[in-house]
Amino acid sequence: MTVRAPAAPSSADGSALARAWRALDGSARAVVALAVALALVAGTALGAALVARPDRAVPTDTSVDAGFARDMQAHHAQAVQMSVLLRDRAQDPALRAIALDVLTAQQQQIGQFVAWLRLWDLPVAGSRPAMAWMTDEHAHAASTPGASGLAAMPGWVTPERMALLEAADGVEAERVYLALMIDHHVGGVAMAQQAAQRAGHPEVRRLAGAVITAQSREVDVLRDLLDARGGRPPGL
Repeated sequence: MTVRAPAAPSSADGSALARAWRALDGSARAVVALAVALALVAGTALGAALVARPDRAVPTDTSVDAGFARDMQAHHAQAVQMSVLLRDRAQDPALRAIALDVLTAQQQQIGQFVAWLRLWDLPVAGSRPAMAWMTDEHAHAASTPGASGLAAMPGWVTPERMALLEAADGVEAERVYLALMIDHHVGGVAMAQQAAQRAGHPEVRRLAGAVITAQSREVDVLRDLLDARGGRPPGL
């Protein structure tokens, strides 16, 4: 299977990710682009190797496995977007390094999700709405009331809150990023807990468990970093 490295965001793309990309200088772009490309390739290869077993039942389009792969892929992509934004705005080298760790780790897992869906011969976009694979009790636990689509995901960052990160700089940008990423990670853990309990494929359950462990630990670190900077900004 040929895996193509992701291209840089198009200049015609008006997304926050594209604007963040254009704001980076040449050396920063090179670091981020290489990290993202390598992580995606590694994750895709790993995902393909781990689920390509003839004795494993192929998940259906409406399964928990497929829903988790699709929705967590989008959820992770937003964390990558925020981390690219933060690397252009943070003053603390340690926090810039954490942002790079987040974007590479989550981009690698995105590669795994992509590989799963390809091997299962399932489309990236399913026939059901986002979060339909989660139980009603959990699907709306951390969502914006009345939200639909991607915004219904636990921990999803609204455009208004993303704009706060785009507009901030220095320590203020660090505080906004930390506050948003804490909520984002907590939401991701809630999604992964459902997959760990209910997915049919053992590799899906294993990766969901890894997400729970890693992001729960990261939340503790991020909270300490936020407290050291004076806590959450007003409104977050």
